[in-house]
Amino acid sequence: AKSITEGTLMSWKKQVGDSVTQGEVIAIVETDKVSVELNAEASGVVAEILAQPDDTVKAGQILVKITTGGGAPGGASAP
Repeated sequence: AKSITEGTLMSWKKQVGDSVTQGEVIAIVETDKVSVELNAEASGVVAEILAQPDDTVKAGQILVKITTGGGAPGGASAP
């Protein structure tokens, strides 16, 4: 997956307000070669979704904001 530079956001498995646990699959990104599961980098609640299905996303791009129990923002970025 290191050679992946961009892909297309196919679907969200979670929506704003949903609880997530660290490592949980929250979205699917498809590249020209493979579909990649996007995992939550922190446990908490989905606060904001920053990309929509069919959007082209870059590797490392922040796609979602997750509010954690301590109030510090977590998130998930494209692989």
